Amino acid sequence: MRKSIKFVTLILIFALTLTTFIGCSSQEANESVSESTGDKVVDVVVIGSGGAGLAAAIEARDAGKEVLIVEKMPMVGGNTLRATGGLNAAGTSSQAALGIEDSAESHYTDTMKGGYDKNDPALVEVLTSQAADAVEWLIGLGADLSDVGRMAGASQDRSHRPTGGAPVGAHLVQVLKASAEEKGVEILIETTALEILAEDGVVTGIIAKDKSDNEFTIEAEAVIVATGGFGANITMVTEYDVSLDGFGTTNHSGATGDGITMAVAVGADLVDMLEIQTHPTVVPSNGYMITEAVRGNGAILINRDGKRFVNELGTRDVVSEATLEQEGETSFLFFDEGIKESLSAIDGYIRQGLVTEADSLEALAEALEIDADNLIATVETYNGFVGENNDKDFGRDDMPRSLETAKYYAIEVGPAVHHTMGGLKINTKGQVLTEDGNPITGLYAAGEVTGGIHGGNRLGGNALTDLIVFGRLAGQSVATDL
Repeated sequence: MRKSIKFVTLILIFALTLTTFIGCSSQEANESVSESTGDKVVDVVVIGSGGAGLAAAIEARDAGKEVLIVEKMPMVGGNTLRATGGLNAAGTSSQAALGIEDSAESHYTDTMKGGYDKNDPALVEVLTSQAADAVEWLIGLGADLSDVGRMAGASQDRSHRPTGGAPVGAHLVQVLKASAEEKGVEILIETTALEILAEDGVVTGIIAKDKSDNEFTIEAEAVIVATGGFGANITMVTEYDVSLDGFGTTNHSGATGDGITMAVAVGADLVDMLEIQTHPTVVPSNGYMITEAVRGNGAILINRDGKRFVNELGTRDVVSEATLEQEGETSFLFFDEGIKESLSAIDGYIRQGLVTEADSLEALAEALEIDADNLIATVETYNGFVGENNDKDFGRDDMPRSLETAKYYAIEVGPAVHHTMGGLKINTKGQVLTEDGNPITGLYAAGEVTGGIHGGNRLGGNALTDLIVFGRLAGQSVATDL
């Protein structure tokens, strides 16, 4: 079996991430959320409080519906808290301010190509055509999405994030959570959905339990499933791809596929369950993901011979596979002071002790125990490619800067389970479908719990787009249908 990052429980890492990016404990982050108090009756119950669940709740509440969110973890945010790179959208005000020309059609083409055309074209059309409006909606709620960079597989700079390239996910959770609470959405933390209730094919609510294992019923005319994927459930992962046995995960410990299981029990169909993505730049010792934006801003990958071995902006599956072919099945993400200054997220990696740094290439090579002459030659060759705007070795088409400013930095990285592209089958309204293709009355879903949008490989930056676009859509559809 391949040497890989061990599959470990990441509650401690998740807490570290939350503390680093939000700057408060889980108790402080959720001081205004509630705990369960017995049976309830609402218009809409949302299962999961990540970006999709919060966006859905806000839209349903704006339409005048009484909305309740249940969240099994002790904090709001789910995997959205871990998103660092950005949110893909084309034709936004942020792009216009930076002079970036882009289009929804280009975004669509990149997404279908990145997913090997396994994507549902109708869902991708919704994703890409409504992405710019999602960005403007978030900005209207108070989000800072003024910095725009490029993630792997994109033909244009369209990944939106806060000023200076700061981590985007925790910022969006803060903005969305504040908006939901301001609008009167009740959020129950440490409250686990156990079952979706249905009578004669019509969803009527859920059964949940609180942190003391007391079960209660939430009656609702509609249920929105926004529980995320199953990347932290090794049993479920290996059920669909046994080759991933032993791999680590970038997911928080709550990403266990509960929503998929509950929806299937009431007749939901599944799609693309075999499509499980690994992320190529994850720290082997602790499963901490290094954002793709580091490569997008100009970093390269080198092996233990001090040489490049892949187009660093290839799709995640391609870069992961290439990394596994190197000695030790890991590599080093290499960058200089210029890249560090271009992306403030890197400061967090340094504070956490994930980065090896040195004042010269020779000193860095010594610290990494790699061939100094090879490293120097690699960097010189790459800088030459940047000057010529032609990567003659691997065909990288976006090389934003040379690597020539000391200090020099490296992070050891390798692949880990990152995103599960498969999940509940939905239509363009966010309604969950049966095997016959019919909507289940009262059941909706959004985010990584769904399938069909990303096909065989998700492009970096499209996850947040998915969460917000389809989260909003589910909330709007619920309000219309009710």
